[in-house]
Amino acid sequence: MASFNFKTEDFEKIKQEAEKFYGLIGKCHCPYFKETIAFNAKGLRHLKFKSDRIARSSEDQYARLKLLKLAPEILKLSHTVQGIWKIRRFEDQKTNSRWEKIMKDVVFYEFLAVIGSVRVKIIVKEASGGEKHFWSIIPFWGIDRQNQKRILHSGNPEND
Repeated sequence: MASFNFKTEDFEKIKQEAEKFYGLIGKCHCPYFKETIAFNAKGLRHLKFKSDRIARSSEDQYARLKLLKLAPEILKLSHTVQGIWKIRRFEDQKTNSRWEKIMKDVVFYEFLAVIGSVRVKIIVKEASGGEKHFWSIIPFWGIDRQNQKRILHSGNPEND
């Protein structure tokens, strides 16, 4: 497993490099969907924030941003989806020059991969009427701080 030992002095550097890299991706073709997946501002924002006003911890951001370079590579190689999660939720949509929350069907597609010694889960999000876009990259497991044992990330892909 890759090392994600958080270093405060490296955080800003990793963050800037990841943001620059993310801006260069644009889109990538995914064989599973037989179409392109957008890497838009929503995905980058989700790597930094759990929801509109709740930021992820620096440690969480660090691990995700450090792994970001694997996301387009994994999507370009993915011929199989490992999970599909469907919900109805309020999504932001611009209508008549203003942002509104509109109830939509949303589908999250989960792709698991091992590259080198790194295990990750990539989430692609699709809201009805919208394009499929990169949503998140999740280290496949974390460490339970109380007993120092591995724990799997599972549950709600919208927040993970």
